[in-house]
Amino acid sequence: MNEQQRADLTDLIRRVQAGDKGAFDSLFNATYPDLRRLARERLGGGEREQLLDTTSLVHESYLRFAAAKQVRFEDRDHFMCYAARVMHSVIVDFVRERRAERRGGDFARITLTTRNLLALDARAADAADEILQVHEALEELRALDERLVKIVEMRYFGGMTEVEVAAALDVSERTVRRDWEKARLLLAEALA
Repeated sequence: MNEQQRADLTDLIRRVQAGDKGAFDSLFNATYPDLRRLARERLGGGEREQLLDTTSLVHESYLRFAAAKQVRFEDRDHFMCYAARVMHSVIVDFVRERRAERRGGDFARITLTTRNLLALDARAADAADEILQVHEALEELRALDERLVKIVEMRYFGGMTEVEVAAALDVSERTVRRDWEKARLLLAEALA
């Protein structure tokens, strides 16, 4: 992204924060390819695609952006960081809703006897369990150090580089590298 595009996005963000409804749609349209890339990265890896598709994740995130009232962004990096957090939230909420439906919800329970269907359901359940475990581990990490969670969200969920994270958090790249490594070790321990 060149400097002019960054400046245009920053201008759109300022207009959104000033209450310009048309600017919100323009901002979403301008960032749509980045949001799709981000969603594709978050959903990549096999069974997750069965849970939620890229387009649904981007569009559900858009609805949450539109509903948010007091969110402030300084620039594209802050916007993409927020988008990563929203997508994470959408995925976790989707898994929880699906799990609630699977455990009864408003439907009658039917036992499947075909091994292939059961194996497919088990793989989807494993993906859902993994998503919830990562979310719970992040919540535990948040209690220890909020900045570590922000770095994980920006790096892992936002696909941001160390340079972008450092700029967004106003810290050095070295601090981001150190905190990223610390967060990865703490999360690995929590997930073990």
